[in-house]
Amino acid sequence: MSNSSTPIVEVKDLVKHFGSVIALAGVSMKVHANEVLCLLGDNGAGKSTLINTLAGVYKPSSGDFLVDGQPRVFSGPREALDSGIATVYQDLAMIPLMSVTRNFFMGREPLKGFGPFKTMDMEHADNVTRDEMHKIGIDVRDPQQAVGTLSGGERQCVAIARAVYFGAKVLILDEPTSALGVAQTSMVLRYINQVRDKGLGVIFITHNVRHAYAVGNRFTVLNRGKTLGTFAKNEIGIDELQNLMAGGKELQSVSQELGGTI
Repeated sequence: MSNSSTPIVEVKDLVKHFGSVIALAGVSMKVHANEVLCLLGDNGAGKSTLINTLAGVYKPSSGDFLVDGQPRVFSGPREALDSGIATVYQDLAMIPLMSVTRNFFMGREPLKGFGPFKTMDMEHADNVTRDEMHKIGIDVRDPQQAVGTLSGGERQCVAIARAVYFGAKVLILDEPTSALGVAQTSMVLRYINQVRDKGLGVIFITHNVRHAYAVGNRFTVLNRGKTLGTFAKNEIGIDELQNLMAGGKELQSVSQELGGTI
């Protein structure tokens, strides 16, 4: 088990090349239990490559990747998942016409019966789905309804609840609020808070500084495949963070060149 001084996941000087393209040029970050680490960066900062490396899709070219203090190299996403690292991607990997229950248990269906006569224990699965969603304040009256009938925020919560139920220790959330309105965003941010309070580590990837600041304990800023720094909430204000993420220095120098302000 992780104790508070050992991060659940840590990467040091992580580098990833695709041929001559350098996608990550030395990224360092760590997340502990009971913590939301926000990974901030604009498009092209390297967020997607980092997510896929943590999730076992890519192998790093160099650098250290530690889980519970032990060096790891995953052979694929299933191994990362078995180690407790669950990734909720932006597109959610859900099948809209399939039921909430089927989506919740996809690939891990509870079975009943014997030998070749095993079938999915739908009653048990429905009850679990209803209970797990109820715990987070979402009333799924009929777990057999198509998941596509839920709102975007509710679908995000189904995906997060699924990962938590199946034993995730670290949740990697890829832009979970990017396509949501204010009410839906609040629902998801509240649930991220709940998940952290259960003892999980959360890596919240976003380019929305306000959403990050609402739930984050620490903030790691990525720019062009490198880590610009990591800051605790009491060390940096929201405007400073926004400035750092948007490459404030670059804007300043352009502004000076143009002899005005941007």
